[in-house]
Amino acid sequence: MCAQASPSEQEQLIEKLEIFKIRGRDKRGRKILRIIGKYFPARNLSIDVVKKYLEDRIFPKLGKKQFSVLYVHTDVERSENFPGISALRSIYEAIPVNVKENLEAVYFVHPGLQCRLFLATFGRLLLGGGLYGKLRYVNRLGLLWEHVRRNEIEIPDFVYDHDEELEYRPMMDYGLESDHPRVYGAPPLDSPVVSMYSMRCIS
Repeated sequence: MCAQASPSEQEQLIEKLEIFKIRGRDKRGRKILRIIGKYFPARNLSIDVVKKYLEDRIFPKLGKKQFSVLYVHTDVERSENFPGISALRSIYEAIPVNVKENLEAVYFVHPGLQCRLFLATFGRLLLGGGLYGKLRYVNRLGLLWEHVRRNEIEIPDFVYDHDEELEYRPMMDYGLESDHPRVYGAPPLDSPVVSMYSMRCIS
């Protein structure tokens, strides 16, 4: 965390960057909490400030109705934007019970193979069965629009650019999944390669 930034300044930064934004609805009419991972300045924010911001600014706007989370992982750099699994778990554990119960789905856009391998192995342990079971991997924006009202959601241009680039790359998995099936062609889960993927994902 930046030593010069006070809690109020950090909250202003979160607001300015629009890291968390409630906008639009999914195809079932549920509100959507959009989270842009690339906008999250992990080195400049205290997790306690993030939790307070969510408690004061976001959760009250969700009300008592069901909602979905749209998390965009595009271009996330572990050294810049990713606070780590332990921090994410801390945030999740601080969410009020009623909010957790109303969370219906987490659409994880552009997850990448490294994070998918790691979450398939340790997701239930680190995130808990409740959150893990609600993950829906979305490799392409075109598949997202089958579940989210496109004209109500603002997606940054860099996400579209990355999505277009992926069309020219071979992908092992393609689509939106409600669970985590075996990744064919991947190395054994106890191999050094998977350990490397895991550390890259959570560091």
